[in-house]
Amino acid sequence: MNKPPSPRQTADAMFARDRASQSLKMQIEEVGNAGARLSMTVSETMLNGHDICHGGMIFALADSAFAFASNSENRVVVAAGCDIEYVRPARLGERLTAECRLSFSRGRTNFFDVRVANGGGETVALFRGRGRVLEEKAAPAAARGK
Repeated sequence: MNKPPSPRQTADAMFARDRASQSLKMQIEEVGNAGARLSMTVSETMLNGHDICHGGMIFALADSAFAFASNSENRVVVAAGCDIEYVRPARLGERLTAECRLSFSRGRTNFFDVRVANGGGETVALFRGRGRVLEEKAAPAAARGK
């Protein structure tokens, strides 16, 4: 019987097809145990009309951390709902880190909490994602040929 892929192998296969996360130059720092840590640097193209990071960019980082965490256990999980609270602005050149951890799981539904912080460790946003398991023990997308 084939050994299931590791959380990192699953994440790498997902990331290879994740053009949104790639285009924002996100990096997967850690993945496994129903958790993930991703980071990105705020660039000029991420700024809004107030010269601070657009909330959608912060949401995208948190959402990507949620995606990699929720799929780390070799399952196909998609977002069923998400909420975010913005605590402080992020500025040009700041390195943002999104740390995601499973907070609750029951049946095919699970909840993940994400804290987005700046390089000084200050909280920028708090995100909660609700995931829905579509497939158990699936091969990574790249291995499925999709």
